[in-house]
Amino acid sequence: MVKTLQTNGLVCPFPLVEAKQAMQELNTGDELIIHFDCTQATQSIPEWAAQEGYEVGEFIQTGDAQWKISVFKSK
Repeated sequence: MVKTLQTNGLVCPFPLVEAKQAMQELNTGDELIIHFDCTQATQSIPEWAAQEGYEVGEFIQTGDAQWKISVFKSK
């Protein structure tokens, strides 16, 4: 399953908070795609994923101050 989370317009730490909540709803092997425009989340989301043992897939800048990251629930 792939779940897409739109957090553009939310200030930090809310993209990370919403990502954590969304990941709890997913099963092992599922993918969470997060769209965000909070600069701090470019660091906090990958760090959180690494700490939790999740695999980070695509991580790209999609606009002047917008990013997309995919995180796989690997455990």
